[in-house]
Amino acid sequence: MANILAIDTSSAWCSVALSLGDQAPLLKHEAVSAGAIQLLLPRIASLLSEAHLNLKDLDVIAIGIGPGAFTGVRLGVAVAQGLAISKNIPVIPVCSLDAIAAQLTSADTFRNLNLQRFMVAIDARMEEVYWASYEMSEYPMPKRIGKIHLTKPEQLNFDGIQLLAGSAMSAYGQHLPDFTGALESEISISALGILKCAQNFMQKGLQCDVRELEPLYVRDKVAFTTAEREEAKK
Repeated sequence: MANILAIDTSSAWCSVALSLGDQAPLLKHEAVSAGAIQLLLPRIASLLSEAHLNLKDLDVIAIGIGPGAFTGVRLGVAVAQGLAISKNIPVIPVCSLDAIAAQLTSADTFRNLNLQRFMVAIDARMEEVYWASYEMSEYPMPKRIGKIHLTKPEQLNFDGIQLLAGSAMSAYGQHLPDFTGALESEISISALGILKCAQNFMQKGLQCDVRELEPLYVRDKVAFTTAEREEAKK
């Protein structure tokens, strides 16, 4: 099994995981109030030391590329680029929603529900949500259906969806369309989800050169003019 360092700073957590072959992965997952910049490199160093590994022993670095907090996403990508370039390590970019979906399908409660299609929807701020639909056609890994969406919470499309997961419920529950399926509001992104996706991608040979690595923002604009704000209210 490969040695994979997985990193995610796209949310309010600084999350780092390290695979150790057939052993359970190591994890550092901490809430941050002012950004992960002070925590990320020390936590990476701590995991490598605990595993008695050096950076050069890594086969790949997996990084959460968003969508998520802009500053956090840029930080994680920049650190992954720096580490990968220093030792010529390939990288695997992982979408935040895909990582949450992978974590969700690992839970015993999910497997017991025997679901075929579900949605991950997370708070995107600015009264919007990032969301994507998934199906279990390639168990145990979920397959994303179509693209990642950025919409108002009222515009979520629940057609065929049996379970809704993610922070959109706690952030905009009163604005979501009526939904009668199962709910999982507690799950959030972690480096373990990034790691699970990366392990699947490695089996398919989908690692890439660090020069191909870039953030996935989805939202291209974070500030609006007064006229644009007024237009959006109509």
